[in-house]
Amino acid sequence: MSLTPNRPAIEVDVVMRREPVSGPMSRWQAWRWVLADVLLRSSPEETANLAPDEVHEPQAVEPIDDPGQDGATHWLFPRFRVTLFRDDAEGYFLNLSSPKPCFWVVWRPDEARLVDGEPLAVPQTVTLSYHDAGRWLDAQERVDQVAAQEDTVDWLRAFVDHTYQPEPKRRKRPDSFKPLTDRFGRPVRISTEKRGTGPQP
Repeated sequence: MSLTPNRPAIEVDVVMRREPVSGPMSRWQAWRWVLADVLLRSSPEETANLAPDEVHEPQAVEPIDDPGQDGATHWLFPRFRVTLFRDDAEGYFLNLSSPKPCFWVVWRPDEARLVDGEPLAVPQTVTLSYHDAGRWLDAQERVDQVAAQEDTVDWLRAFVDHTYQPEPKRRKRPDSFKPLTDRFGRPVRISTEKRGTGPQP
């Protein structure tokens, strides 16, 4: 993928999976929602010519590689725009520095839309920024992650290579300039006055 001018973006579809809970936890919770996948819908070049679509009507789907034999169901939420911002280049760099660069998805249960009597898990936004994910987790949001495709990783890396400039390392202050402290962290005063061994006046 090549970069597009201004704010490059792609559009993706989010797939959520409703699966049965096994083990002791099933006594309190029979089902749970997890992020199943984030699928590339349009390239940066294609996305630049698309009008933003804020309506994400879900569709029940059955992935070919996971037919839901255990009773799981999958819901596809289309057209989430993932935009890259120059001032968040460090967040993308940190994502690329991880063993498996990924998408992060924030999702919330929608009490107005039920699946077998339980709230539907509805994605809210998608990002490739490590900083965005951290802020959402700090805000107690539900955040799941899934590995990004190779094409998306290459596109993100091209953006980071073009925009990210690490802050220069500050010169380390010599130890001789550091204040002396005792073992309790209190400052220590050192006198340069010469004192004899005899009685003091």
